[in-house]
Amino acid sequence: MKILLTAAGSYGDIAPYTGLGARLREAGHTVALATDDSYTQLVRAAGLEFRALPADPRREADGADGGKRDLLRRAAAFVRALGPGVAEAAAQGTDLLLLSATTAPLGRHVAEAMDIPSVDLHLQPNAPTGDFPPVVAGTRSLGRWGNRAAGRLSLRVVDRLYADGVRELRAQLGLPYAAPRAVRRLRGRHSRPVLHGVSPALVPRPADWGPGLELVGNWWPYTAPDAVLPPLLEDFLASGPPPVFVGFGSMAAAGRDDGAAERLTANVVGALRRAGVRGVVQSGWAGLNGPEGGGDVLTVGEVPHALLFPRTAAVVHHAGAGTTAAGLRAGVPAVPVPVAADQPFWAARLAAVGAAPGPVPVPFRELAADGTGAAAERLADAIGRAVRDPSYREAAAAVARRMAAEDGAGEVLKVVGGGGW
Repeated sequence: MKILLTAAGSYGDIAPYTGLGARLREAGHTVALATDDSYTQLVRAAGLEFRALPADPRREADGADGGKRDLLRRAAAFVRALGPGVAEAAAQGTDLLLLSATTAPLGRHVAEAMDIPSVDLHLQPNAPTGDFPPVVAGTRSLGRWGNRAAGRLSLRVVDRLYADGVRELRAQLGLPYAAPRAVRRLRGRHSRPVLHGVSPALVPRPADWGPGLELVGNWWPYTAPDAVLPPLLEDFLASGPPPVFVGFGSMAAAGRDDGAAERLTANVVGALRRAGVRGVVQSGWAGLNGPEGGGDVLTVGEVPHALLFPRTAAVVHHAGAGTTAAGLRAGVPAVPVPVAADQPFWAARLAAVGAAPGPVPVPFRELAADGTGAAAERLADAIGRAVRDPSYREAAAAVARRMAAEDGAGEVLKVVGGGGW
């Protein structure tokens, strides 16, 4: 079967589908992954065909003034460029479309026009439930009725964001106008599953979800069987006790403030030293850059979390879905520093399972803004607790054992192999 995976966004929105695609390829399918061309090498390294999508959210963010209206305008432009790209990628030969949460609102219309089946594969539990509020709406529960109502409202917000892009795409594909609710009802009648690459060990399946909504376990970024860490990093790991990892992924610090990255770095390095631990600092979009020649702190670029995290004492991160899961998989405690979107949700889940000190020790914006050292002191306290209190590592290890028994990619294989298309 010719399978096309489509995903758009930052590294964490793309990388999990490389491992999933590799498993599908190993099962005998021909697999392509369509995404922004900055991830070409990432896709091809997993043995997948690369197909280009025209929208890169990082480019869309360049020059943004930070205002809500400007952000919405840029998001709408991103969506309008994305739709034709998904259609072009699918037209190159596709028997089955597998859609991320970002591409699904557009890909469903491509599947309808081309008369090919599609399955939604999401990285967040974003279907409405009374168990918790929408994952992008903070962590304060509104009660069961309020949580469900907020979840339905969040779907309507997504509909509005995609409305112009969907209308233009359907016209391009020769399809008549269709209201979002009508599309959703039609999809429900087809009874196709929506699979979520989320571990039930971290988020129990909501009791009020209907059939077909499943938490199947994580999809992991592809790591080559012969992959190794860079020699400089290997030497650093061997030269002393396990370090604390610090990285904020695709979260940018600077914005319009040229000194933000420097303050963020100073606070991170200061926190590590006050906590009395060694550190591996990942530069990422935040531009972290530890001291040159600093024997206790090493700065690295992109490295496989699957290889590094098991050798750390703790991970300090932005609480993105993928990094959160990778730390738990390694059985190490976390210090979450959430920034936006779904990150406060994952930070709260880490605390709920006992793998992280709570509440959040210091907001990311304070780490990037504070020049007094107070933010570093608070972060140092959280790092010290995570490293020295064994209960956090024990809780993370318990979750890791449950995750090891899951096979998220295998569950997708079952759905693909079950057919019925």
